[in-house]
Amino acid sequence: MWARTGFSEKRPKVPHVLGRDGEIVAILFGDLTAPPSNDAGNKILWVAKDPVKPLSDLRISARRIVHGHYSGRTVHRTVDGGPGPSGIEMPVPGCWRMTLKWSGRTDRLDLRYRRSASRGA
Repeated sequence: MWARTGFSEKRPKVPHVLGRDGEIVAILFGDLTAPPSNDAGNKILWVAKDPVKPLSDLRISARRIVHGHYSGRTVHRTVDGGPGPSGIEMPVPGCWRMTLKWSGRTDRLDLRYRRSASRGA
């Protein structure tokens, strides 16, 4: 896979989600929680398949999916400078369908955020 840069194993076993169009991958460092836990944030490394235009932010629009339908409002997040390391937080747990736009490209993927145990939720 093209997103292997920085991993020494031939077939790294790192949790990740590939975009539906194969243009971006979200490499997950630990469980994603909502709200974020007190002791660790949500760490995602976004890796784009093709080179990124300088100063092109990664813009994320996310909607929660409940029983196959959108639920609630659209949440917007930005990763300054484009795909790279981030801490993307969502307001509530669940499956979030994300539309990602950067450098004239678009892709979509779903990320699951579980309920944070450390917040007493």
